[in-house]
Amino acid sequence: MNGCPILEMERISKSFPGVRALNQVSLKAFPGEVHVLLGENGAGKSTLMKILTGACLGDSGRILVRGRPVEIGTPRQALDLGISMVYQEPSLALHLSVAENIFLGREVLRGRSLGIIDRKALVRETGKILGTLGLSFSPKTPARDLSMAQRQMVEIAKALSAGSSIIILDEPTAALSEQEIKQLFRVIRELKRSGIAFIYISHRLEEIAGIGDRATVLRDGEAVGTVPASTPMDTLIRMMVGRKVEELFPRAEAPKGEELLRVENLGRKKILQGISFSVYAGEILGLAGLVGSGRTELARAVFGADPRDSGRIFVRGRPVQIASPADAIANGIGYLSEDRKLVSLALSMSVRANVTLASLEDYCLGPFLSRQKEYRAVGRFIRELAIKPPHPERKVKFLSGGNQQKVVVARWLATRARVLFFDEPAAGVDVGAKGEIFQLISRMVAQGGAAVLISSYLPELLAVCDRILVMCRGRIARELSRGEATQEEILYYSAVGS
Repeated sequence: MNGCPILEMERISKSFPGVRALNQVSLKAFPGEVHVLLGENGAGKSTLMKILTGACLGDSGRILVRGRPVEIGTPRQALDLGISMVYQEPSLALHLSVAENIFLGREVLRGRSLGIIDRKALVRETGKILGTLGLSFSPKTPARDLSMAQRQMVEIAKALSAGSSIIILDEPTAALSEQEIKQLFRVIRELKRSGIAFIYISHRLEEIAGIGDRATVLRDGEAVGTVPASTPMDTLIRMMVGRKVEELFPRAEAPKGEELLRVENLGRKKILQGISFSVYAGEILGLAGLVGSGRTELARAVFGADPRDSGRIFVRGRPVQIASPADAIANGIGYLSEDRKLVSLALSMSVRANVTLASLEDYCLGPFLSRQKEYRAVGRFIRELAIKPPHPERKVKFLSGGNQQKVVVARWLATRARVLFFDEPAAGVDVGAKGEIFQLISRMVAQGGAAVLISSYLPELLAVCDRILVMCRGRIARELSRGEATQEEILYYSAVGS
């Protein structure tokens, strides 16, 4: 590329006890460039960015900003050098306004000796930044009232207000709709013109060519190479995983069996309206729809996590009362939340404790919990699901996203659930782990279970689902068979309803 790099990371290495996280990794980013950083979970992406943002120190190597060697020992030093990071899950103070969040810790004062915040100045300066980004919401809007995409934009605005010229985006589209992704990309392209460099981390390979300029691929802590972002997806996958991935969404065909779950006329005021559907053994049923269509709310209502105002639920033809998750578990129904860190996992607990959490009574001898029975069962799940590292006492917070998701799957398999609701199961995991997760779903279904798959990524639904229910404004707008479902059909009914 023309000009001098704004950022150079040269021969960065980092080791943790028993693990070589980075080995002589180099990366260059230029002004006005979107430099994509690719790699499976555990490849070293997060460690490299932690070193760049001052969250941890490298063992060797050096960093140059605008050609000058710099020392980055703290996040504050990174910010002073114009380096900001926008995380996958925005870290806004939801009770504060947009303006207060953007200038948090850097408030404009109305007389330094008095220490009084000049709120009019905060609103005025925030308005200018939002205008630059083409955003129409008010600086006074509470952060809690913003959509996920708008919160991402506020994080970017925060970086701009701090004068950042290098912005790291970590999985920025993981929770966004197609329309919100288009808005984000428009903002990124506009900021590129002003010379800002982006380091863009994503597992969505199909979007890289549309927003990236170059891509650096990491594998097992080493830089495999830097290539144009337009490089074919198959080539990028081979670079990432070291082998050819023929099919991202594997599916073993299974015969359709008995009806495992039937929902009749389920409703919840202003959220869900008269929903009826069935799920059969050997089937993967898809739930499609735009953000806010009611997909997650439907799954939570069936699972007993949210109340419902009407409707009946049948399990294998028998009416059941499900008023709580405990009732659902007792009837062989499980739910994997879209927010695994906040809802599904006890991050400070071990793999063993997380796997057995929903079925502890199975591991008891009288009134006492049998560690031996726990270890025997958990060891089997670790082997069958290839959870890495294979240590039952490893705390879940230290696992990669893909392996965390496997732990959640193991928990529900341990309950012997026959029907599992998977809410965005592959969000934020790498291509290799994504394939493994869909293999697990396929295997469970082939053994006589059933899966209900909620996904915003239409290729996933089209590749693995036997039927797809398209939701719009709290209703099922259309049922599409595997043969008739297309992205165009799903998008149409998602937007206009039946």
